[in-house]
Amino acid sequence: MLTALSIRDVVLIERLDLAFGAGLTVLTGETGAGKSILLDSLGLALGARADAGLVRAGAEQASVTASFAPPAGHPLTGLLVEQGLETEEDVVLRRVLGKDGRSRAFINDQPVGVALLRRAAGLLVEVQGQHEQIGLADPASHAGLLDAFGVARPLRDATAAAWRTWREAIAALEAAKAAIAEAERDEAWLRHAVDELAALAPQEDEEDRLARERQRLQQGERRAEAIAAALAELAPHDRRTPTPAAALRAAGRALQRMVTPAQPDAANPAEPALAALERAEEALAEAETCLTRLASEADADPRLLEQAEERLFTLRAVARKHAVAVAELPALLDTLSGRLAALETGAARVVALEQAVHETRETYVQAAAALGAARRTAAARLDRAVSKELPPLRLDKARFHAEVAELTEADWGPSGSDSVRFLIATNPGQDLGPLGRIASGGELSRLMLALKVVLSSGSPVPTLVFDEVDADVGGATAAAVGDRLARVAERVQVLVVTHSPQVAARGGAHLRVAKQASRGRTSTRVDQLDVKARREEIARMLAGETVTDAARAAADDLLGAAV
Repeated sequence: MLTALSIRDVVLIERLDLAFGAGLTVLTGETGAGKSILLDSLGLALGARADAGLVRAGAEQASVTASFAPPAGHPLTGLLVEQGLETEEDVVLRRVLGKDGRSRAFINDQPVGVALLRRAAGLLVEVQGQHEQIGLADPASHAGLLDAFGVARPLRDATAAAWRTWREAIAALEAAKAAIAEAERDEAWLRHAVDELAALAPQEDEEDRLARERQRLQQGERRAEAIAAALAELAPHDRRTPTPAAALRAAGRALQRMVTPAQPDAANPAEPALAALERAEEALAEAETCLTRLASEADADPRLLEQAEERLFTLRAVARKHAVAVAELPALLDTLSGRLAALETGAARVVALEQAVHETRETYVQAAAALGAARRTAAARLDRAVSKELPPLRLDKARFHAEVAELTEADWGPSGSDSVRFLIATNPGQDLGPLGRIASGGELSRLMLALKVVLSSGSPVPTLVFDEVDADVGGATAAAVGDRLARVAERVQVLVVTHSPQVAARGGAHLRVAKQASRGRTSTRVDQLDVKARREEIARMLAGETVTDAARAAADDLLGAAV
């Protein structure tokens, strides 16, 4: 419900803060006091068209803030989440209007477009007035209101579920047909690509494995080349090139010539050198043996490296050809094979999907027919219920009808295969027509009140605003209006602007709007009336400018009757 309204610099209002409670709140005041300014201000916060004329003279901008406390699970929460806005227990709608006519909108202090502000406000407030109706006058809301009035939830849920299943079946069929058409266009290319990929048989993570294997083989080849080079130095293939071992032996023989028969070996001065040459020859032989063993153990095979590189480069070339990563080649093969298979087996699949579409359509038709039958039964009950409310509201000649009409298949949807419209004829012999086109302002407001008496329990909107719903009526009719406003206010919050003392007496809270002059300036003020002030205001509404004791006594009677 609406909990607070703050107005700054709107026409005659410089600063005004109002608090609202549950039940019926009435706003009264003399003609021209500024009641319409309050409604215009509220409308601005609800997303109505901005008019620079609303900005108070001398002010740079006007602003209106409306605070609401929606019930738990209210649809507004879903809308805010859908729009990525923060949700809080209270919802604050704010509009700022500059004197240049430009406006800004906010929800919970987050900037939004005016269209979104209007959508959010439509879930919180309905305005019923002589010149404007927001809510019931919109035919788009009628089916939901009728369903809430008298159609079982399982019927609506079953229809919506059947619609979704039917649409999913249609989507599957269309996708299958599109896949076949695409496959037929690309059949030759598909077969070539599938054959190429199947022959290649790419494996998951094969690129990484081949890259590692290639690196390992390259390292082995480099090791083998180093070993071979070392062996070549120790044992050259060119026989004309002396080997290190031969050089060592030749050096030894040369030193041996230094030994003579007259000198024993022990006294040979070249003995240390000979010993060193012998050790060098043994070390050289050991090194050659080690290198030979390493060469025999090396697994470098140029053919293996060549094969690994050829496989790796082929995979990368095919991946580039299809504009995918090498790792995606197996999935690509599956996809292309599936498309080719769809071409080969698609006809049978299409037949099966067409059967599924037919079956799900029949299920939807049956569910929608059951929903439509329930709606027609509920519409007849709604007609009777509303008709009972019309005579006391001086609409005894009016006829109300909730029309449930079949839609063409192109217009079917999750809410069924019917359209729902609330129609009215206010005079005998007049054809039934849309609410907003047939009834006059006062008649339409009272008709809306009658509908709200019957339908308010099924509406998600927690706040109703009636602007002079009692226009052009008095006496018993005005009392009937007040009675019905009070009945509606038992279920939702109701604000009503009224000139009728009978209606004013039924309010749970009473606000009086008046003009005041101060320092040469006129402004609008709003007073919350206590019991005594309320009695005096209703007496004024009864008597006019001069309040008499008789008027006060009549006011007491009205207030007493309203208790």
